[in-house]
Amino acid sequence: MFRPVALTSFAFFAIAYGQQIGTLTAENHPPLTWQECTTSGCTTQQSSVVLDANWRYLHQTTSSTNCYEGDNWDTTLCPDPTTCAQNCALDGADYEGTYGVVSTGDSLTLKFVTFAEQKNVGSRVYLMAPGSTTEYQIFKLINQEFTFDVDVSQLPCGLNGALYFSQMDADGGLSRFSATNKAGAQYGTGYCDSQCPHDIKFIDGLANVVDWTPSTNNPNTGTGNTGTCCAEMDVWEANSISNAFTAHPCTVTEQTSCTGTTCSSPNSTAGVCDQAGCDFNPFRLGATDFFGPGETVDTTQPFTVVTQFVSSNNESSGSLSAIRRFYIQNGKTIQNANTDVSGVTATNEISTEFCEQQKTAFGDPDTFSTKGGLTGMGTALNTGMVLVLSLWDDYAVNMLWLDSDFPTDGTAPGNLRGTCAVTTGVPATVEAQSPNAQVVFSNIRFGPIGSTTSATATSPGSGTGTSTGSGSGTSTAPGATQTIFGQCGGIGYTGPTVCAAGSTCTVGNPYFSQCIPS
Repeated sequence: MFRPVALTSFAFFAIAYGQQIGTLTAENHPPLTWQECTTSGCTTQQSSVVLDANWRYLHQTTSSTNCYEGDNWDTTLCPDPTTCAQNCALDGADYEGTYGVVSTGDSLTLKFVTFAEQKNVGSRVYLMAPGSTTEYQIFKLINQEFTFDVDVSQLPCGLNGALYFSQMDADGGLSRFSATNKAGAQYGTGYCDSQCPHDIKFIDGLANVVDWTPSTNNPNTGTGNTGTCCAEMDVWEANSISNAFTAHPCTVTEQTSCTGTTCSSPNSTAGVCDQAGCDFNPFRLGATDFFGPGETVDTTQPFTVVTQFVSSNNESSGSLSAIRRFYIQNGKTIQNANTDVSGVTATNEISTEFCEQQKTAFGDPDTFSTKGGLTGMGTALNTGMVLVLSLWDDYAVNMLWLDSDFPTDGTAPGNLRGTCAVTTGVPATVEAQSPNAQVVFSNIRFGPIGSTTSATATSPGSGTGTSTGSGSGTSTAPGATQTIFGQCGGIGYTGPTVCAAGSTCTVGNPYFSQCIPS
């Protein structure tokens, strides 16, 4: 995605933040099932989600006194980073009542505005490892595909229902920073992303109190001296108008704190992470009638999103050579839109050539290649990343970078990103006019390329948790004829080479050929 650093500052007004473990409210992670697939079928995984620590009630360990209230720290309890970590505790969360996080089977609904004791806006949650309450699920994505169903019909201009991966520690930093971080992944600690956000209240187990500055426009937030950086793969950032998927490599190889010029800067080659990333927004790339209400991908209805991380050698040991996308809606497979931009060779995938051409065509600084490019992104994906799901509005630039003209007076190639008016997306207005907005993610599947869609899939949004519609939790293996978008050839490949009717085996590289609709 293309966004300034402040765009990582989610809007939330419920009392939040901390590192010790509180005992006022029991922490019960909402259950969420997903499917892990092989060429032999898919198996249901019994997991759960956990709320990010930044949203949580933070109070004195010996009382209910807030350590952070309004938009600033209690200077008595938090005179310095270490003392604050010793004095303050994170507590459990009322997921549905306070934060609007609702899970049913394989379906997760994130609601926009909820009211408990206070107003809460948006949320961010992480997928836990099956059967674990203390570790996040780690996904290694090279030579794999990630599939999910989504309903964005209730997301107007200015909102972003996001699904992405961040290179966080599996235990939320508990082992690396054990002296100060006692809560760990069980309480949603350890967040990082390519924007190196400075609004995270605890980083490396220490309170971000040094030079803390309350936000001038985002209630109950602020920024500190320290940021938290790591590689980020935005698989899905969308509302009902626009969507984008974006690779953000970093030169650091794990969650890493930063200060001052060691952090990233928007549109700058300084720092350790690529904030802008290499993005594929169909509208921005010339396909203005592809995604939206009544368009080719009709956002008034649920649909399936399939993202493939193609390897250079058809093995997980290979480098990342392409990121491919297609959709399934109402039983129909829809290829990602082809680009239609002068100077960019027509394509519907992210590749090194595409990223280089896009930066030139749009006149953007090439922060992508300077931070490792597709190879660097692949290294992070192969090391392992945590799945993040969130819903947020944008106090920095009103989400115009996703769904409108950005900059607002821009007419150059790449400035037009969606059909929303430049006056939309103002958080106060969106929160007042669309409090019942929500995004629904469901039927998450993960496995080798071709495995998550090889059987007859359940209809998007059905919430059955199966890939066959039978309720068995498994899917049948591909037959002698490969399915559309399944692999059909390449060096070392031994599977089916005959494509299903209506598709042709097309060479992507020497190690990978795919059944593409004719």
